[in-house]
Amino acid sequence: MADITVGTWNFDPTHTEIGFTVRHIMSKVRGTFEKFEAQIVTQPDITTSTATATIDLSSVNTGTADRDAHLRSSDFFSVESHPSMTFTSTSVLQKSDTAFVLVGDLTIKDVTKPVELAVEFLGEGKDPWGGTRVGVEATTSISRKDFGIDFNIPLEGDKVMIGDKISILITGEAVLAQ
Repeated sequence: MADITVGTWNFDPTHTEIGFTVRHIMSKVRGTFEKFEAQIVTQPDITTSTATATIDLSSVNTGTADRDAHLRSSDFFSVESHPSMTFTSTSVLQKSDTAFVLVGDLTIKDVTKPVELAVEFLGEGKDPWGGTRVGVEATTSISRKDFGIDFNIPLEGDKVMIGDKISILITGEAVLAQ
Protein backbone atom coordinates (compact mmCIF):
# COMPACT_ATOMS: atom_id res chain seq x y z
CA MET A 1 0.00 0.00 0.00
CA ALA A 2 1.20 3.52 -0.77
CA ASP A 3 2.49 5.34 2.27
CA ILE A 4 0.28 8.45 2.28
CA THR A 5 -0.32 10.54 5.39
CA VAL A 6 -3.97 10.68 6.41
CA GLY A 7 -5.43 14.16 6.07
CA THR A 8 -6.70 16.90 3.79
CA TRP A 9 -4.48 17.84 0.85
CA ASN A 10 -5.05 21.02 -1.16
CA PHE A 11 -3.59 21.22 -4.64
CA ASP A 12 -0.99 23.96 -5.11
CA PRO A 13 -2.06 25.87 -8.25
CA THR A 14 1.51 26.98 -8.99
CA HIS A 15 2.68 23.36 -9.10
CA THR A 16 -0.37 21.74 -10.69
CA GLU A 17 -1.49 21.63 -14.29
CA ILE A 18 -4.86 20.51 -15.60
CA GLY A 19 -4.34 19.97 -19.31
CA PHE A 20 -6.17 18.56 -22.30
CA THR A 21 -5.50 17.52 -25.87
CA VAL A 22 -7.99 17.31 -28.75
CA ARG A 23 -7.62 16.43 -32.41
CA HIS A 24 -7.85 19.43 -34.76
CA ILE A 25 -7.94 18.64 -38.51
CA MET A 26 -4.55 16.88 -38.95
CA SER A 27 -2.88 17.88 -35.68
CA LYS A 28 -3.68 18.24 -31.99
CA VAL A 29 -4.43 21.29 -29.88
CA ARG A 30 -3.32 21.40 -26.27
CA GLY A 31 -4.63 23.61 -23.50
CA THR A 32 -4.82 24.09 -19.78
CA PHE A 33 -7.17 25.52 -17.20
CA GLU A 34 -5.40 28.20 -15.18
CA LYS A 35 -7.87 28.56 -12.26
CA PHE A 36 -9.16 25.69 -10.14
CA GLU A 37 -9.55 24.37 -6.61
CA ALA A 38 -8.87 20.71 -5.93
CA GLN A 39 -8.55 18.61 -2.81
CA ILE A 40 -7.84 15.06 -1.72
CA VAL A 41 -8.91 13.71 1.66
CA THR A 42 -6.91 10.58 2.47
CA GLN A 43 -8.11 7.96 4.92
CA PRO A 44 -6.34 5.10 6.75
CA ASP A 45 -7.94 2.78 4.19
CA ILE A 46 -6.79 4.52 1.00
CA THR A 47 -9.75 3.08 -0.93
CA THR A 48 -12.13 5.23 1.17
CA SER A 49 -10.28 8.45 0.34
CA THR A 50 -12.02 11.18 -1.68
CA ALA A 51 -11.14 13.84 -4.24
CA THR A 52 -12.95 16.93 -5.50
CA ALA A 53 -12.18 19.63 -8.02
CA THR A 54 -13.85 22.76 -9.36
CA ILE A 55 -12.37 24.18 -12.55
CA ASP A 56 -13.05 27.71 -13.78
CA LEU A 57 -13.91 27.20 -17.46
CA SER A 58 -13.26 30.86 -18.27
CA SER A 59 -9.58 30.20 -17.45
CA VAL A 60 -9.08 27.96 -20.50
CA ASN A 61 -5.76 28.71 -22.18
CA THR A 62 -4.69 27.20 -25.51
CA GLY A 63 -2.19 29.94 -26.29
CA THR A 64 -4.53 31.56 -28.84
CA ALA A 65 -6.85 34.31 -27.56
CA ASP A 66 -9.44 33.94 -30.36
CA ARG A 67 -9.67 30.17 -29.88
CA ASP A 68 -9.96 30.60 -26.09
CA ALA A 69 -12.80 33.11 -26.57
CA HIS A 70 -14.55 30.63 -28.88
CA LEU A 71 -14.16 27.86 -26.28
CA ARG A 72 -15.83 30.11 -23.69
CA SER A 73 -18.79 30.75 -26.05
CA SER A 74 -22.07 28.84 -26.34
CA ASP A 75 -20.51 26.68 -29.07
CA PHE A 76 -18.44 24.95 -26.37
CA PHE A 77 -18.42 25.71 -22.61
CA SER A 78 -21.10 28.45 -22.35
CA VAL A 79 -19.19 30.00 -19.45
CA GLU A 80 -21.79 32.71 -18.86
CA SER A 81 -24.35 30.11 -17.80
CA HIS A 82 -21.96 27.26 -16.86
CA PRO A 83 -18.87 28.87 -15.33
CA SER A 84 -17.26 25.73 -13.95
CA MET A 85 -16.83 22.01 -14.34
CA THR A 86 -16.64 19.79 -11.29
CA PHE A 87 -15.34 16.39 -10.33
CA THR A 88 -16.39 14.42 -7.24
CA SER A 89 -14.93 10.99 -6.60
CA THR A 90 -17.17 8.05 -5.81
CA SER A 91 -14.56 5.33 -5.21
CA VAL A 92 -10.85 4.51 -5.27
CA LEU A 93 -9.49 1.23 -6.59
CA GLN A 94 -5.93 0.31 -5.66
CA LYS A 95 -3.95 -1.40 -8.41
CA SER A 96 -0.48 -1.36 -6.78
CA ASP A 97 1.54 0.62 -4.24
CA THR A 98 1.60 3.59 -6.61
CA ALA A 99 -1.25 2.99 -9.08
CA PHE A 100 -4.93 3.72 -8.46
CA VAL A 101 -8.14 4.21 -10.38
CA LEU A 102 -10.13 7.19 -9.15
CA VAL A 103 -13.78 6.79 -10.15
CA GLY A 104 -16.05 9.79 -10.00
CA ASP A 105 -18.63 12.07 -11.51
CA LEU A 106 -17.56 14.80 -13.94
CA THR A 107 -20.06 17.60 -14.57
CA ILE A 108 -19.78 19.93 -17.54
CA LYS A 109 -22.69 22.18 -18.65
CA ASP A 110 -25.05 20.52 -16.13
CA VAL A 111 -24.35 17.06 -17.62
CA THR A 112 -22.86 14.55 -15.20
CA LYS A 113 -21.10 11.42 -16.41
CA PRO A 114 -18.94 8.83 -14.63
CA VAL A 115 -15.22 8.90 -15.43
CA GLU A 116 -12.22 6.85 -14.37
CA LEU A 117 -8.85 8.48 -13.87
CA ALA A 118 -5.70 6.36 -13.88
CA VAL A 119 -3.68 7.85 -11.02
CA GLU A 120 0.02 7.41 -10.33
CA PHE A 121 1.19 8.34 -6.83
CA LEU A 122 4.58 10.05 -7.27
CA GLY A 123 5.51 10.21 -3.59
CA GLU A 124 5.27 12.22 -0.39
CA GLY A 125 7.86 14.44 1.25
CA LYS A 126 8.68 17.63 3.10
CA ASP A 127 9.06 20.91 1.24
CA PRO A 128 11.53 23.70 2.12
CA TRP A 129 8.81 25.70 3.90
CA GLY A 130 7.93 23.06 6.50
CA GLY A 131 4.95 21.63 4.65
CA THR A 132 4.26 18.11 3.46
CA ARG A 133 3.50 17.49 -0.21
CA VAL A 134 2.34 14.63 -2.39
CA GLY A 135 2.74 14.35 -6.12
CA VAL A 136 0.22 12.70 -8.43
CA GLU A 137 -0.39 12.30 -12.12
CA ALA A 138 -3.80 11.35 -13.50
CA THR A 139 -5.04 10.61 -17.01
CA THR A 140 -8.37 9.92 -18.63
CA SER A 141 -10.22 10.56 -21.85
CA ILE A 142 -13.80 11.66 -22.37
CA SER A 143 -16.20 12.21 -25.24
CA ARG A 144 -17.01 15.92 -25.44
CA LYS A 145 -20.31 15.03 -27.14
CA ASP A 146 -21.37 13.13 -23.99
CA PHE A 147 -21.39 16.52 -22.24
CA GLY A 148 -23.36 18.37 -24.94
CA ILE A 149 -20.27 19.94 -26.53
CA ASP A 150 -20.80 18.98 -30.13
CA PHE A 151 -19.87 22.05 -32.22
CA ASN A 152 -17.95 21.09 -35.34
CA ILE A 153 -17.28 22.06 -38.95
CA PRO A 154 -17.52 19.36 -41.62
CA LEU A 155 -14.50 18.84 -43.85
CA GLU A 156 -14.02 17.11 -47.16
CA GLY A 157 -14.20 13.32 -47.12
CA ASP A 158 -16.56 12.81 -44.16
CA LYS A 159 -14.05 14.38 -41.76
CA VAL A 160 -14.62 17.04 -39.13
CA MET A 161 -12.46 19.86 -37.83
CA ILE A 162 -12.53 18.89 -34.13
CA GLY A 163 -12.25 15.42 -32.66
CA ASP A 164 -14.68 14.05 -30.09
CA LYS A 165 -12.11 12.43 -27.79
CA ILE A 166 -10.54 14.74 -25.20
CA SER A 167 -7.43 13.42 -23.47
CA ILE A 168 -6.94 14.85 -19.99
CA LEU A 169 -3.65 14.95 -18.08
CA ILE A 170 -3.41 16.25 -14.54
CA THR A 171 -0.02 16.63 -12.89
CA GLY A 172 0.08 18.11 -9.46
CA GLU A 173 1.39 18.67 -6.01
CA ALA A 174 -0.95 18.85 -3.06
CA VAL A 175 -0.04 20.28 0.34
CA LEU A 176 -1.20 18.75 3.62
CA ALA A 177 -3.48 21.20 5.44
CA GLN A 178 -2.10 22.30 8.81
